[in-house]
Amino acid sequence: MSAAALLSLRDLSCGYRDHPVVQQLNLQLNVGEIGCLLGPSGCGKTTTLRAIAGFEPVLSGEIQLGSSVISRAGFTLAPEKRRIGMVFQDYALFPHLTVADNVAFGIREHTNCTQTTAELLDLVKLSTLSKRFPHELSGGQQQRVALARALAPAPQLLLLDEPFSNLDNELRRRLSQEVREILKARGTSAVLVTHDQEEAFAVSDKVGVFKEGHLEQWDTPYNLYHRPQTPFVASFIGQGYFIRGEMLSRESVQTELGVIHCQPRDWPSGSPVDVLLRPDDIAFAEDGLQQALVLSTSFLGASTLYRLRLATGGHVEALFPGHVQRQTGEYVGVRLAASQVVTFAAPGSQL
Repeated sequence: MSAAALLSLRDLSCGYRDHPVVQQLNLQLNVGEIGCLLGPSGCGKTTTLRAIAGFEPVLSGEIQLGSSVISRAGFTLAPEKRRIGMVFQDYALFPHLTVADNVAFGIREHTNCTQTTAELLDLVKLSTLSKRFPHELSGGQQQRVALARALAPAPQLLLLDEPFSNLDNELRRRLSQEVREILKARGTSAVLVTHDQEEAFAVSDKVGVFKEGHLEQWDTPYNLYHRPQTPFVASFIGQGYFIRGEMLSRESVQTELGVIHCQPRDWPSGSPVDVLLRPDDIAFAEDGLQQALVLSTSFLGASTLYRLRLATGGHVEALFPGHVQRQTGEYVGVRLAASQVVTFAAPGSQL
């Protein structure tokens, strides 16, 4: 593990009652980074988080925090000895304690308890509410109290389990950005679990996409969107759709929407491939030669999201300017707007 690494999972398998839910997981989180475990329900992300916290044993492989192995097969360091903080989905605040007392709960014996509590309340913008009780707070305020309480003992690592799932969409977006700013201000490393990719991208430096207990890709949000390594990541992140293409050269592919530059592939000319298209890869073309059937529309204000069927029967989505109006059942002209696309070997090919 490099000098900058804080958390390392190596060949990790974990689960329940000797049944592996997560298998052969490898990832590394560096000091000061915020990571996210992202995926659909039941994919293993929460199991991984619980293993890092010490709530679940490891079946094989190991978990290392700093310079110490904290879990391996047959050994699990107790959660309270790990210097890991936890923010739960339901916040788990003490209802009979004030905001200040909730934050101070884990550091009551520390000589600087009062100062640390005041600093954290100021950081999470709750100084004026220090004497209120949890039931007197909004959901977003309760979440900030839970975050401050978890940060008070200065953990090496903070874990957040679906921390925004109980909030409405607008508050989730605002609070996710606030949480990132708070963690960065404290220099606290963290791992977040969510099934919401917008939330994952807003908070995280690195995101791990899970599928059925396997880590498909651990990377930056930018690379997950623009350089997905597997078809699952490509389709799961950013409303990805595939159309069939044929390799013309190492860096170009023929599609029904035209010839397009692609990320280099050492595949023979003529190889069948699946071409990844995002909604912003397809543009409206009033007099375009390529026509697509409008299947449905979603008006978003400045733009409209169109679900389209191409001439060959393939489905794609496209974002057109809001002033463009086409109805379901109409045809609309389209063209490729992408400067480069990602390709994958077509199912059944020998690539």
